[in-house]
Amino acid sequence: MIDVNYLRDKWAFVFPGQGSQYVGMGKLLYASSPAAHKVFDQADAVLGFALSNLCFEGPANELQDTLNAQPAILTVSIAALEALKEKWGKLGAIIAPRFVAGHSLGEYTALVAAGALTFEDALLLVRERGRLMKEANQTAPGGMAVVIGLGREEVEQICEDVQELGVVVCANINSPMQNVISGEEVALTRAMELARQRGAKRVSRLAISIASHSPLMQQAGDQLARLIENLHLSDPKVPIIGNLSGQALTTADEIKRELLVHLIGSVQWTRSVRRMVDEGINNFMEIGPGSTLSGLINRISDNVQTMTLSDADVAKV
Repeated sequence: MIDVNYLRDKWAFVFPGQGSQYVGMGKLLYASSPAAHKVFDQADAVLGFALSNLCFEGPANELQDTLNAQPAILTVSIAALEALKEKWGKLGAIIAPRFVAGHSLGEYTALVAAGALTFEDALLLVRERGRLMKEANQTAPGGMAVVIGLGREEVEQICEDVQELGVVVCANINSPMQNVISGEEVALTRAMELARQRGAKRVSRLAISIASHSPLMQQAGDQLARLIENLHLSDPKVPIIGNLSGQALTTADEIKRELLVHLIGSVQWTRSVRRMVDEGINNFMEIGPGSTLSGLINRISDNVQTMTLSDADVAKV
């Protein structure tokens, strides 16, 4: 059982991005929590197909498709959050984080958690985001790779050194010594080779056949921007730490400006976490499938505690 008094400390809620999906996610939540059950049912109704069944039963190749993975991760994360609220409510507790943040796709989950975007609008938007990203990849194919053991400046220099072969950029600054590069196949492959030669401890391709957070997503970003321009956003009830700026977003206009270039810009996760720590946050709760963000946060700061509450963990609380 979670100590409610412990949760009254200086907390931030963080939400995972694409790559955290797995077949079976959310199944225990659906069975154990009426609040989570309602979230899955709403997602199925909004999208017009059984997203819940895809989460629970697969098949894996369909769940991994970015078209499905993005709304699936959003749904499971919000279901976990609602289940937690339900359980805390029974204890007479009101748990309110000082900040929320999400990694890439997870920023959309954070917007819902902060009351800036409705769950329905977020579902439709990330479904379209996934479709546009997939479509852009067909005209400008690419991929992503993680580089561990080299700092940001070293990785950015490697990207610069292979520019004559094509587009490749430092897309995710995940922790001081973990960065993700994204770009065209030939340039990406050469950048991976250079990273190994220059002392990286590990370099590996991500299971994402899309060059997210790179100029290759410009076409998708432009089309998504037209949808975002007409999107109804509210001022968040809790400040959101933006991926691109690493700063607190407190108004609908600030959020919209971030989202308009979100798909092309780099995810500044290290900067985002440090900003929250500087603001006095000493505890982070990761809510949703996986535990990747907790590991990254612990590598960014030695003076914080993390709690991972995956969908399966929440079902057991």
